[in-house]
Amino acid sequence: MPEAHELIPIGKVLGPHGIRGQLRIIPYSGDSASITSLRTVLLRASGGTYDSYEIAHAVAHKKHVLVALKGFDNINQVLSLAGREVFVRRDQFPQLPAGEYYWCDLIGLAVQTEAGETLGELVDIFETGSNDVYVVKAGSREILIPAIEEVVLDVNLAAGKMVVRPPDGLLDL
Repeated sequence: MPEAHELIPIGKVLGPHGIRGQLRIIPYSGDSASITSLRTVLLRASGGTYDSYEIAHAVAHKKHVLVALKGFDNINQVLSLAGREVFVRRDQFPQLPAGEYYWCDLIGLAVQTEAGETLGELVDIFETGSNDVYVVKAGSREILIPAIEEVVLDVNLAAGKMVVRPPDGLLDL
């Protein structure tokens, strides 16, 4: 079994779909392709252990993914999987081009301005029509940083930090 740091959470089993043993999974990224292209997944059990399952087929359905696991063909077999978090091994992800990052690698980065002022920790990311938005939290304050080249100047995963140039007035809100 892979070490926990080698596993990436990609979604959650909401429950069964129909009576033939399919699962409804909500992908964390909002992108169903992150699940439909997989051949195996790991589901975390309540005790913290991971069980590996082969995917027979998966298809996008609205905001969910309907997944059939090999060896499961009725609702009674999958009821106990409801609520489990879905993981993949990091080595199942394709290599990204330079300058692109997986969300799971950005969450937790320290965010600072180019002047060295610490803004907080990147705690969440959400998609908008034009670009992603980084949610940076410092205490009870949240700052929404647009994920665009003019604003995000540097990402250093090894150092655990991101350097940004906030648009004028953003930090005054």
